[in-house]
Amino acid sequence: MEGNCALHSFVFGFLGRYCRFVDVYERWRNPFLADSENPIAHGFCDQRDSTHLSGPLPSSRENGEVLEKNDYQYEWLGPGHFGGLISGLYPDGKRTIWSNGREQIVKLDYETLETLSTFDLSRERPDEVFSNRSEWEDGIADLDNFDEEEELINSAIGLAARFMTGLDGVYSLLDVDHVLYLGRKEGVVAYAEADPSDRSSPLIEKDRWNKPDEIEGSFVGINMTPDGRLVLSTDHGWLVSLSRDFENYVAVQIPGAEKQASEHCKNMEIEKGNTAYGWVRTSMCCDEEGGIYLNSVDHLHRVVWNGKDFSFADKDGAWSAEYRNGTGTGSGTTPSLMGDDPNGDRFVVIGDGDEIVNITLFWRTEIPDDWECLPNAPSRRIAGLGAANMGDSSRESIQTEQSITVAGYGAMTVDNEPSTRPSWLPKRASRLLSFFLGHYQAFTPYGLHKYEWDPKTAEFREAWVNREVSSPNSVPYVSIGSNVVYTCGTREGKWTIEALNWSTGESLGHWVTGDSRFNTLGAGVLLDNDGRIVFGSIFGKSRILRLPL
Repeated sequence: MEGNCALHSFVFGFLGRYCRFVDVYERWRNPFLADSENPIAHGFCDQRDSTHLSGPLPSSRENGEVLEKNDYQYEWLGPGHFGGLISGLYPDGKRTIWSNGREQIVKLDYETLETLSTFDLSRERPDEVFSNRSEWEDGIADLDNFDEEEELINSAIGLAARFMTGLDGVYSLLDVDHVLYLGRKEGVVAYAEADPSDRSSPLIEKDRWNKPDEIEGSFVGINMTPDGRLVLSTDHGWLVSLSRDFENYVAVQIPGAEKQASEHCKNMEIEKGNTAYGWVRTSMCCDEEGGIYLNSVDHLHRVVWNGKDFSFADKDGAWSAEYRNGTGTGSGTTPSLMGDDPNGDRFVVIGDGDEIVNITLFWRTEIPDDWECLPNAPSRRIAGLGAANMGDSSRESIQTEQSITVAGYGAMTVDNEPSTRPSWLPKRASRLLSFFLGHYQAFTPYGLHKYEWDPKTAEFREAWVNREVSSPNSVPYVSIGSNVVYTCGTREGKWTIEALNWSTGESLGHWVTGDSRFNTLGAGVLLDNDGRIVFGSIFGKSRILRLPL
């Protein structure tokens, strides 16, 4: 059996390297971001959650690989540390990993994940009592106690209320000078090192920009334009271009926001009981030509930054296109770019707002002259609609809060809906089950669904469905170098990291990580610059100590 496992690992590693798709066009990397594989949430300005690097595979394809203490690194950090931004090289030739959470900013040693320095965020919430490790450990233990279902759910509700309400600054970026920028509710904050040449140097608040009164709403998304300016959005539909030294800014409202945004945000807060369903509620992606792509509640917009102003004009390549929105709450996904050939087909991808979410392709710039509007598409700009029903046409509802994973001409999403919901729990709280309790068998969702664009036939077609693997809440991530998609999953009440063939959807094995410390809770899985798997989790940061084959 051992020999067969080794053979499988070799064979699949070989196939991953030599039988994968090839993208011959260079991917745009913003030179003003840190020179690494993950300087911004979702990887790069294009927000694809993919890399050309190769990644590892589990040692056993059939039974998985149970990780022992020496097989992984884990660092307790506190609540809300979902992302992990990798720095460029310091003068000593080494890197760091930056992480922003609810209670502190943390800089970690790239090799060991040990904390190098922290910045206390108590000033952001002066009336809040901050937590400690014993609270986190008790909370983890409660999530893994399956004896009483109602008690289990109440534990999850308590954790969410205690640690996850009122989060801001979820989206972040690290620039080429190793300055971390966060868009908080009322402004933008820059965090830096006291001595930028020393990776162990203490963290400081470098600067703060408070948004003027005319800019309505709380900041949601952040990205960077090709000329190195920050671009931010608010839930009320404002778009801000801000110089990194905070010396000047340009602010506009996107089309429709002035009439719709305030009322929509007010109604959603009443209906949903929180502020997470704004008129704009996700981040944005940027291209190398100044295009900025962001969702409002029922439209996708391309706004063009020309170096001085935002343009909504057709002549400058700007556009707004309606998408399907049966729920009325809009898209929960950050737009992702697809296609790098300037002379080929290029798209922007979202999950729409229908009850069964459609992976939706939009022509990025000019629509081909002979293109006809697709049936059931509200806009001629839509190039493809892929119903992500996980292979079950009888499903009534599947929505996603994860960015669509894109590599090559493939686009994939997962099922985040719990398989059951107790009758006493309000429907609006059901997503809490898959996020905190996705490893509890009664709530575990199953399914990953991929579609692919065929440039020869100009069709967006189903590529595969996997209904055996669960990805309760994680943002999947593709290693193009190994032709593997990774995600945080669950098996038999334990959390896992799953590996699937990106071309076929076939499971290539999994790593058993263990208890709820390793629940990504909506965070993404990524590869560091050496091809090792790193992921944020409920109260910390983890890395699997396996190198690419």
